Amino acid sequence: MDSVIHGFHNMNIQDRRKLIKEFSGLTEDDMKTMDYRMPLEDAANMIENVYTVMDYPVGIATNFKINGKDYLIPMSLEEPSVVAACSNGARYALPDGFTAYSTESFMRGEIELYNVPDPDYAIIQILQNKEKILEMANTRSRTLSGMNAGAKSIELHYINNELIVNLIIDVADAMGANIINTMLEYVSGYIEEITGAKSNLRIMSNLTTERITYAYAKFDGKKLGADTVDRIIMANEFAKNDIYRATTHNKGIMNGIDAVLIATMNDFRAQEANAHAYASLNGYGPLTDYRKDSNGNLIGSIKIPVAVGTVGGATRTSRKAMLAMKIMGISGSREFSTLLASVGLAQNFAALRALADEGIQKGHMKLHARNIAIAAGASGKMVDVVANEMIMKKTISYTAAREIIENEKK
Repeated sequence: MDSVIHGFHNMNIQDRRKLIKEFSGLTEDDMKTMDYRMPLEDAANMIENVYTVMDYPVGIATNFKINGKDYLIPMSLEEPSVVAACSNGARYALPDGFTAYSTESFMRGEIELYNVPDPDYAIIQILQNKEKILEMANTRSRTLSGMNAGAKSIELHYINNELIVNLIIDVADAMGANIINTMLEYVSGYIEEITGAKSNLRIMSNLTTERITYAYAKFDGKKLGADTVDRIIMANEFAKNDIYRATTHNKGIMNGIDAVLIATMNDFRAQEANAHAYASLNGYGPLTDYRKDSNGNLIGSIKIPVAVGTVGGATRTSRKAMLAMKIMGISGSREFSTLLASVGLAQNFAALRALADEGIQKGHMKLHARNIAIAAGASGKMVDVVANEMIMKKTISYTAAREIIENEKK
């Protein structure tokens, strides 16, 4: 069974669930998890001052083939049209789908040294004792050491009369924050001892320049039309030269990536900071690029830092997050990273296609009208009746929806 499911958006929820169950090999317990609501007691163990649990809709993006494997991808967010656009974007990349690659899971932890008596001597001391520092760091995680992962190297640089010690750490399938910070705090005392300096911050960096993911796709030029292909390329060039446009361009990428991270309870805030900082390294610009091949197809690519985990953290605390991972069939963090980058590229392409073709509002406003209709009290078939009438009258508001509902009752 592949990820191309015709008419998926027209199915009722139960039929969608049956199809997801078949695709991902879910059990009856997995199916019950779809209706599971986290107990307040569990929520209170995750964060402070809990008083309730927030409900977010979760949809499925279809049509994804990545490195020859088909995926159904859970996405959770409040914004209408994103899931549909992402699925549609992936459809244009078929039959080949996306080709993607993620580098090893290297992260960077920083120790800030101040009051350094002799910076040149301090550097020599750190380098002479590098192996001992790395060995000390690796005693903090038997798991990583047993996987031939863990602390691998040390980098040094000056900032404002401070010496910054960077540990480069392979965190394998973890996001890495907790173990990195533990390692840094453990070795900082020894570094103070051999340098005579004082340490201030000892913290991981969310900018993961050693943990990069690439994705590529060929979008069908015949389906798009030559004019749309050229306009998408032009739109991407616009983003390269205008920071206001680039910001919105990259926000579109993160629409897709964040939605998958939320569905799996990964840290989307860290990924937002990571992506936007990376986009700023040489002056803020787009994370994607587009060109045209000799056959008129649109070639899209993305290069983005991705730091996600498939072990530990809230991913293993939330039953629904675990179910989302099972639906995708993810085996490790590098595979998960390739999926996220592909989703980001599909989402960005879909937004640019809409902007360059019929405009972004056509599909978006239809879903917006449905939301307004529901808020005004419409249910069942009445939702589409109210939404369609508001669109026809070009007046989408709560008042207009209430008026239509009252007229329908008469």
